[in-house]
Amino acid sequence: MDEPLVRWDIADGVATVVLDSPHNRNALSRRLLSELAGALDTVTRHPDARVIVLTGAGTVFCSGADLKEQREANETGSHTQPINTLPAILTTLWTCPQPVVCQLNGPARAGGVGLLASCDLVVAPAEVTFSFTEVRLGLVPAIITVPLLRRIAPQALHRLFLTAEVFSAERAQEIGLVDVVAATGELYAEVARVVAMLLRGGPQAMVLTKRLVPEIRALSPQEAFTRLTTLSAERFASAEGREGMQAFAEKRDPAWVPTA
Repeated sequence: MDEPLVRWDIADGVATVVLDSPHNRNALSRRLLSELAGALDTVTRHPDARVIVLTGAGTVFCSGADLKEQREANETGSHTQPINTLPAILTTLWTCPQPVVCQLNGPARAGGVGLLASCDLVVAPAEVTFSFTEVRLGLVPAIITVPLLRRIAPQALHRLFLTAEVFSAERAQEIGLVDVVAATGELYAEVARVVAMLLRGGPQAMVLTKRLVPEIRALSPQEAFTRLTTLSAERFASAEGREGMQAFAEKRDPAWVPTA
C-alpha cells in the first residue's frame, strides 16, 4: 500500500494535519486533495480537536497544482480537472468550527497560497517566500482569488497576480496574507504561542467568533446590530459565559483552559 500523502493526529486539543508529499513539493494532486479532504472531515468532526494546525513535510509548504496531472487530464480529454476539488477544501478551512492555524514549513506558490489564505491565522518563518506563478504558465489564479480577497486588498492582489513577482514573508504580513512572522529558528515556538492563546478561548465562543466577521459584513448596519444584540445577550447568559465571568471574579482560569 502506498504511504499516505496527508497525515494527521490529535493531541492536547490540537489536530495537526500534514501535507506529506515532499517528492513533488506537496503539489495539489488528485490523491493529495482527496486525502486532505478526508483528513479535514475527520478532524473537524472530532470532539477532542479544538484547534487545527495545517503544515507540510519537507522544505516547501505547497507548490500549487500538480501540473503533470493537469497535463495528463488535458491529453485524455477529461472534463474533470484534479484541481476542481479545491474549492470544497478551501471552504472547509474557513467554515469549520475550529480555528485553523497554518504553520508554513517553507515557500508557497500559486494554489498553495490559496490554501494558506483560507486558514484563520498564518505563521511564517522570516525566510519563506510567496508567488502567484500562474500567468507565467499561461494560466489564471482563478479559484484561489476567493480566499485571497478575504485577506488582501484588491489592488495589491491585482499587482501580485499580474507580475508573478516573488515576495517575502515581511511583505506578506504587510498586505495581510501572513499574521505572524517568526524569526529564524522560532517557528515552532511562535505556533505554540498562537495555539496556546486560542486554547484559552471558550470552545463555543470560538466557534461563534470565527463566523462573526464574514457573516456580519454581509448585513446592513441595522440587521447587524439586531443580530449581535441577541447574540451578546445569549452569551452572557450561557453556561460558558457564566463560567468565564465567575473565573475572572475568582482570579482563576476557566474550566476549558488546559492545565498543562
